Amino acid sequence: MTTPRVNSSSNQPIRERLGLRPIINASGTMTALGASIMVPEAIKAMAEIGTEFVEMDDLQRLASQAIARLTGAEAGFVASSAAGGIILSIAGAMTGSKLLAIERLPLDTSGLKTEVVMQYGHNASYGNSIDQAIRIAGGTPVLAGSVSSCQPYQVEEAITEDTAAAIYTVAHSTISYGMLSLPEFVAICHGKGVPVIVDAAAEYDLRRFIAEGADVAIYSGHKFLGGPTSGVVAGRKDLIRAGYLQNRGIGRGMKVGKESIIGLIAALEAWEVRDHAGIKAQETAIIELWRNTLSGIKGIDIRVSPDSTDNPVDRLEVRVRPESGFTAYGLVSTLAASEPPIMVRGHQAEQGRFWMDPCNLHPGEAEIVGRRLVEILNSSRPAGAMAAPAKSTAGTLKWPD
Repeated sequence: MTTPRVNSSSNQPIRERLGLRPIINASGTMTALGASIMVPEAIKAMAEIGTEFVEMDDLQRLASQAIARLTGAEAGFVASSAAGGIILSIAGAMTGSKLLAIERLPLDTSGLKTEVVMQYGHNASYGNSIDQAIRIAGGTPVLAGSVSSCQPYQVEEAITEDTAAAIYTVAHSTISYGMLSLPEFVAICHGKGVPVIVDAAAEYDLRRFIAEGADVAIYSGHKFLGGPTSGVVAGRKDLIRAGYLQNRGIGRGMKVGKESIIGLIAALEAWEVRDHAGIKAQETAIIELWRNTLSGIKGIDIRVSPDSTDNPVDRLEVRVRPESGFTAYGLVSTLAASEPPIMVRGHQAEQGRFWMDPCNLHPGEAEIVGRRLVEILNSSRPAGAMAAPAKSTAGTLKWPD
């Protein structure tokens, strides 16, 4: 079999000539789907710097200025990803600017504070989990409260003389009730001299978390910002410096290239002048199109669902009842297997619902999604229409076959 080649004289679109499925992303900013549509400004900047040489510390200084301007923080740096930024920030809180301690991580933490406090309901999984990120840095996770409740005294008493930092997670996958708010969490931690790191990977508001007292706030560069795969780390200058210095240690394996740094700076600058209101109006029109298209179909209930972490993003929530002839998982799977493949946000399919997100669609794709849904719901039911969610990892374990 001939191996597909990226460089080709063919006029076929790149996904087709490489044999990759030409999916439509009605799921949102999902890492497993490539995160987001990169803004033209980032693509241009990355291409320009690709053949040039720069002093990387100087390039990161420019990034620090851009990050500080947009977030209200004292300083910042670009990490390989938000996940990488979390690890480097934890390590920095443990070592400070002690270069020998940086070289010894993660196994030798002698003389360092290593405990990192987190509300139990914030130990989210984003491909791996927050507590694993803590351990990668050489830290010890300390989970306060229970999976569904955390009281102030539980955080207060989790903090000891060995506490290096505390982490607060903002994500749709965390428990949305019974947890302390960020200002409450910050007040407790700061009262005991403990810095707070906020995982805000998929968040839209670049200023809120620093304004609410976070010492470090970490964002994805390749989700709402539309930059290359990268992480934005913003915060207090001493903690940012300590996190950046981890590039002399465990951060070396998470290094970020010149292309990603300059692409992220360009994406931040584009964010400053983006027509956010205009984009919101376009997304609202797509939601209305989908709602009108699905209205009145037997066994399908729909409603506009605001983002669970208060991002200015609405999605269409689709509840699938048995009268439709599908389970939610069956309909999600049928969409993914259709032509073209359509990916929706199906992480709660076992609860009989999924979401359709308009923020990463190319022109004309919203109409294709609506038409395809109606075709599927008005056709004979395929095998697997009433399937229950599968939890097998068999497919994962067969990669790359």
